[in-house]
Amino acid sequence: MSFNELRKDYLLDRWVVIATERGRRPTDFAKQERQKTKSGICPMCPGNEHMTPPAVLVYLKTNRGIKKSKDENSFRHKNWLIRCVPNLFPAFAPPKEKIDSGQIWKGNDLAVAVGHHEVLIESPNHDEHPADVQIPQLMLVVNSYINRLRELAAKPYVKYVSIFRNHGLEAGASLSHAHSQIIATPFTPRIVSDELKASKRFWKKTRKCVFCDIMKKERKGPRLILENSKFVVFAPYASVHPMEFWILPKKHEATLLDLSQSEAKTFAETLKTCLSGLKRLLNDPPYNYGFHLTIKKDTCDFYHWHLEVYPKLAIWAGFEKSTGIYINTVTPETAAESLRKTISS
Repeated sequence: MSFNELRKDYLLDRWVVIATERGRRPTDFAKQERQKTKSGICPMCPGNEHMTPPAVLVYLKTNRGIKKSKDENSFRHKNWLIRCVPNLFPAFAPPKEKIDSGQIWKGNDLAVAVGHHEVLIESPNHDEHPADVQIPQLMLVVNSYINRLRELAAKPYVKYVSIFRNHGLEAGASLSHAHSQIIATPFTPRIVSDELKASKRFWKKTRKCVFCDIMKKERKGPRLILENSKFVVFAPYASVHPMEFWILPKKHEATLLDLSQSEAKTFAETLKTCLSGLKRLLNDPPYNYGFHLTIKKDTCDFYHWHLEVYPKLAIWAGFEKSTGIYINTVTPETAAESLRKTISS
């Protein structure tokens, strides 16, 4: 008789039920037709630049290569390759005057939501998502992430920068044009904060990076999906989401800011390969991805940046929401095997 398994996260105090008793094949989640976002005028498409706030970053193609610029006042650049604009309805907004951390916090349970909320338009082509885009364009997206991360992290009131992507209406993408989002916050979010604390404990005990240790073990195991010269991709041991996978750089780096152009190219290739495999395997499912990183210099020894990809294939119901215990009906081992085979075919 086989039993479902309870698995604990590598670092977080979080348990997941791996439901082998009612385990499902990844292809069980393939959708006949993905729910589409509402059609109409797209404010992100070329020609509609006036529908967005002035871009804080624009990549333009010139005879001398790629030029970085930004919009000013009522002026909007045309013929762009990348645009990054402030969100019209921001969750976090920059202060209107100089502010320090003492002015942000109003007490132990109240603070001002200062920060930044930006939308990074990944391509002038409406449907050019990472699974289909050409590598040079995806490299521009990665370089844009780095550019905005560097600028936002330098602001005194910013303690964390979240770079993430929602693909598909079910995953929270209200517009279907290829885009990512960037949110800078005045504190470090709980999940990353807990990872930092656990990583620091492991470092103090072993003088090793826990993510380097995890990667070393996963490279030899059944959850490995892909490995190349610079990155390792695997399904995490206690995956919360069916078909979840992580991308880690082999080189120990705490942040994207130290990524070389060679590494950026390989990362773009790795990301496209994995998302293309996911698209082919599950008929373009909705998904979210998010970078886990740190902007604190004193955490560089023990933290390791990585990208986590969460296909939106299951609905969290009463048990998950009321307990924080998640049920995953696709084992990480099965997920890894399916993605491995799809990528290599």
